[in-house]
Amino acid sequence: MASASSLVDENNFMCSICLEVFTKPVTLLCGHNFCLVCITKHWDAKAPRPPNCPLCAETFTSRPVLRVNIFIEEMVTKFKSSAQKKPKVKRETEAVGGVMCSMCAGEKVPALKSCLVCFLSLCETHLEPHQKKPHLMTHKLIEPTDNPERRVCQTHHMALEMFCKNDQAFVCESCIQTNHRKHQTVSIKEEAEFKKMELDKNKLSMEQSALVRQQKVDEIKECMVMSRNKAEKMVADSDHMISKLVDYMLRSQAELASVIKSKQMEMETEASGLIKKIEEEIEDISQKSNDLNVALSDDPFTNLEKLIPLIIPQTQLKDWSDVKVKFETFEVKEALDNLAATITREVCMLCDPDLKKLKEFAVDVTFDPDTAHASLIVSEDGKSVHYSERRGNPPKNPGRFTHVLNVLAKQGFSSGMFYFEVQVTNKTQWDLGVANESINRNGDVRLSPRNGFWTMWLRNGQYTANAGPAVNVRVRNKVEKIGVFVDYDKGQVSFYDVDARVQIYSYDQCIFTEKIFPFFCPCGSDGGKNAAPLVIIPIKK
Repeated sequence: MASASSLVDENNFMCSICLEVFTKPVTLLCGHNFCLVCITKHWDAKAPRPPNCPLCAETFTSRPVLRVNIFIEEMVTKFKSSAQKKPKVKRETEAVGGVMCSMCAGEKVPALKSCLVCFLSLCETHLEPHQKKPHLMTHKLIEPTDNPERRVCQTHHMALEMFCKNDQAFVCESCIQTNHRKHQTVSIKEEAEFKKMELDKNKLSMEQSALVRQQKVDEIKECMVMSRNKAEKMVADSDHMISKLVDYMLRSQAELASVIKSKQMEMETEASGLIKKIEEEIEDISQKSNDLNVALSDDPFTNLEKLIPLIIPQTQLKDWSDVKVKFETFEVKEALDNLAATITREVCMLCDPDLKKLKEFAVDVTFDPDTAHASLIVSEDGKSVHYSERRGNPPKNPGRFTHVLNVLAKQGFSSGMFYFEVQVTNKTQWDLGVANESINRNGDVRLSPRNGFWTMWLRNGQYTANAGPAVNVRVRNKVEKIGVFVDYDKGQVSFYDVDARVQIYSYDQCIFTEKIFPFFCPCGSDGGKNAAPLVIIPIKK
């Protein structure tokens, strides 16, 4: 005969709240058993709602007086004693989603459903009462979840089965009839499917965005490779061409020296031949001159007989007065000077090797607010100036530009060399250069050397030197920084693309007769496209 303990299922002694073996078991009026502490805490948490049974949901009008069920407690004691004598084998089976049955005491079994009334997750065995007992069949069962309590409306204590699109919140049937009556509500399943579709769309959009950006990265990398290859080719080509040019110049130098020496030798040969002929005639004349030394007597007849054969007609002597040696002046210096100037100018358009030296003449330049047009705003440090739609009301000053958006620097120069740089990034229009102190500042201003301006500007993407007539200047890329170098004594004003280190344009043979000042014009806003300021850049020598 089997012992009583072997016929008793461990689950019969488990509290459905703490899921442990009963401690001080108490029996409710509906017949279900719980730990005294567990049911007390459960009711305290539900207050002030009326107490009910967590399993069958039977509600009591008042909290029952609880007493320990002595019979069940004795059975629990015997069960514990019997269980201690048996080896314990614990094994848990993972459930789909990780939700296990709340009522299984020993080996955990995956839950099939969760009850929103009992707040329990139930396996097939413990779910059976909810499928057979009428009072349990009314409970709301959902897919297994670890925390069934959060699936219940805290206000109406009903299952959260709907979703409010307006508030993006879970709602129950009572919520729909009250606070969400005019809102758009759908079932949770429908909204979940909709959200999943939105998620898939977002995922696809993100993947496409990532793909587009990856393509841009690949494009940039390809550009980098192409640029690197092009740069290497350009360096190789420039080395080759310059080496070829240097070789040609050296060969030309040798050839020119040979030609000069050849012409010199030819001239010397010719001169030596003339000298020899003239010297021969001199010797002949000297000989004949000696023959003229005859003794004459007092007899004229005798003297005439002696003198007639000695007289040489002048026509028999060669006239050397018009004979000249072909003297070669070798006028190559001017041609070489022109060649050097051309080469220097063209090389400067590629990359000026002297730009670094020019920075040694850098000066600290600041904008002079007393000369700025009323619509120009000069920064406190005097390093930035930009156009403002709101015209200011600066104090009257005879040195202020009244009609054109110009401004001068505070610093002026009347000798020597100086250099400064201006940032023109993100600008579509600007004017830069130097100007005489006596320039017209009232009314319209015509930029040209004749009016005391040595400047260049940017308009509609075209760089122009205002040389009078204007000269359009070609640049390889959009210029971000302009360098301006002035040699007052030589009369030179040169403009440079600082980043490319190339000369853009140069005024030569300028005539300066008074103090000159750096000149600037940030121009108007150009519909907001030219809002960036002109900025004087500090230069480290």
